[in-house]
Parts: sequence; C-alpha cells; structure tokens
Amino acid sequence: MAQSTADPAHAPRPRRIVVIGSGTRFLSGISVYTVRLANALVADGHRVALLTMRRLIPARLYPGWKRVGADLTVLERDPRVDQYDGVDWFWIPSMFRAAWFLLRRRPQVVIFEWWTGTVVHSYICLALLARAAGARVVVEFHEILAVEEMGIPLAGRYVRTFAPIFFRLASAYAVHSEFDRRLALDTWHFDEAKRPIEVLPHGPHDHYQAGKATTPADAPPSRLREAPADTTNLLFFGVIRPYKGLEHLVEAFEALSDEEAQRFWLTVVGETWEGYTQPVEMIERSPRRDRITLVNRYVTDEELDGYMRGADVVVLPYVRSSLSGPLHVAMGYGVPIVMTDVGGNAEAAAGYGGVVLVAAEDPAALADGIRRAEPLTGTRYEHPHSWGNTSEAYERLFTRLDQTARN
Repeated sequence: MAQSTADPAHAPRPRRIVVIGSGTRFLSGISVYTVRLANALVADGHRVALLTMRRLIPARLYPGWKRVGADLTVLERDPRVDQYDGVDWFWIPSMFRAAWFLLRRRPQVVIFEWWTGTVVHSYICLALLARAAGARVVVEFHEILAVEEMGIPLAGRYVRTFAPIFFRLASAYAVHSEFDRRLALDTWHFDEAKRPIEVLPHGPHDHYQAGKATTPADAPPSRLREAPADTTNLLFFGVIRPYKGLEHLVEAFEALSDEEAQRFWLTVVGETWEGYTQPVEMIERSPRRDRITLVNRYVTDEELDGYMRGADVVVLPYVRSSLSGPLHVAMGYGVPIVMTDVGGNAEAAAGYGGVVLVAAEDPAALADGIRRAEPLTGTRYEHPHSWGNTSEAYERLFTRLDQTARN
C-alpha cells in the first residue's frame, strides 16, 4: 500500500475526494492506476471514494471481449476507500445510483481519469453533478488523443464534439509528462492561466509482487520462462496494437547474427487487439520461431508476475506513447528496459538506471539497444517514483486550485 513521503509537520489538509475511472470488469492499466491513486490519496489522510465505469461499451464490441468480467487481478482497494462499481454505458439504473453515491460524499474535489471517448457522456453527467454540488473537477489524462479511436469516423467525430464540453467543466488538468502537457495545450487549446495543468509522477505497478504474499513461505515465487538459463530472455508484454511496435521487435530479433541469437530468447505475452495480427503472423513464420515464446492472450496478474520474474530485459518498442503501464510494471521489478524514445517515455523513465533508449520504428537501432542492454542484466534498479510522490503532486495541484479560487 502506498505511503506518503510528505513531512508530517507539513501534512496536506484533508479533503473529500472522489476518483472516477475504469473499473476492473474491462481490466486495463487504467483500472490499475485508478485504484492505486485512490489508495495513495487515502494514505495521505484524505477521505476518498472511488466511482468506477463498469461496462464501457457492449461487451462484444470490446477488443478483449472474451475476458470481460474474468477475475484476472490481485489488485486490492484500501478498505478506507468507499466504492461504487459502477456506471454502465446505458445508464439505467446505474447512473442514478452513481449520482446518489457521489452527492452523499459531498466531495470537494472530483478527479476524472480520461483515456477513452466511450465514457464521455457519463463523464459529462457526473461532472455537472460534481460542479452543482460545489466540487472542483480535475481531469487527469492518460491519453491526450487516442489515435486509433479518433480514426473511426463516427467515434472520432463524437469525441471531438463532446470531449471539449467535458474538458470545459474542469477547474484543472493533470498529465504525466511535459510532452503530454504541450500536446494537451496544442490539441485541446486549454487556457493554462485559468485552469492549471500539473505534471504528475507515476508510481510503480508493483501490486503483482504483493499478490505473492499468500504464497507459503517454503514455496519460492514462480518463474514462467521457456528460455534456457544461459540466455538473455527478452520480454514484450501488453496488448498487441499497432502503436506498440511489436513487429519492429520481431524484425530486430531476426536482425541479430546467428552467433548473437544463441545468446537471446524472445518472449511475447500479449492479447491481439483491433484485429492487428501482423506481429503474431511474423512470429509464426520467423526463421527464429524456435527461440520465441508466444502467449497470445491477456494473462492473469499471477502469470504476469511469473513472466516478469523470468525476464532478463523488457523491450517496449512503441511507435507512440503517452503513458505506458508496462514501463511502470517493468520499473517496479527493477529489470533493464530497452524502450523507444517517443512521447513521454524518456521523461517517465528519468532517474531509472537500467533504461536504454533507442529510435522508434528502426529495427536496427532496436537490435543495437538489445545488445547494449545485455551487460545490464543481473542488476536490479530502483523505480524513480513512489505513489506518495503522485499524491504530493496532487497536493500541489490542490494548492494551485485554492490560489486560483482566491484570485
């Protein structure tokens, strides 16, 4: 559980806060962040409630529809955090219950986690309620602009029409990098003089390891690894989408010389989304197929813990990136990371001793990064941030909100 690093003599003024974001029925990295943020804020002395989006869209329209509702996570909510789970896209009767839950908490601040336009109609309704109740609204961005979503004609038009209405209901915004701050200003034309924007550090996704606390003391943590012990196991994990760049990693792995390839093994753990089968097809016909482990599905937290424990290097070959959950999982385990220098990646990994940055969409540069990471294996590195740092950044934002209100 997150603990604040703040000086007790300068403890934050307790506030009534409601965090609104993704529930675990449609499990994703945003679900994890939403719960971890609520836990961090309550650990800092705030009164926190959690209101989650339960059914984002009709399940059959969700890329990972086969796993919707499955029990995949060991993530736990702090028992001091009240929760209503949650709002369905069709509203009846969930929105009325959510409204009652929200109003009963008399929040001073309501934080909305923004990542997809599928929730914008629900968010507008809840933001109006929050403002009517006297709360100040904060929008925290995990995606400034979901490129794939905006590329769907009707969906893109819908988001461009209604998202600005929601954003105008906010008193402040939060992002996770200076890159995203500039992108938010350029994309949505916010007036930072009227509505402050705070850059927040992101804490580690380390609850996977905490889930092993129930393992008997005499049983060692499980390691899921097909790679021989004398090879460097390269791990790619996360949903397989066009912007993740997995196809470039497959090309980079094949670009290694035969002599080099004997020192490496590639493990790919991920669920295909949006019908993007090219990387999996490349793996299946790869001349190095006998040195590649492929797990083409969304794995449980316990399984991911096993694959992380079996990894020597994590490779994140993204074509673009706003916020990478896998990066913060990998840093939580302290493993070396090879990552493309796109978006806010370099900022997010600043201070992490085990990262190798390479150019995006360049298999040769990625292969060179893999070579450079090999000597880093065997050392564990510290995550540069804690959830207490995230909570402290929110306290700075709350102070800026107070100052704006006085002016």
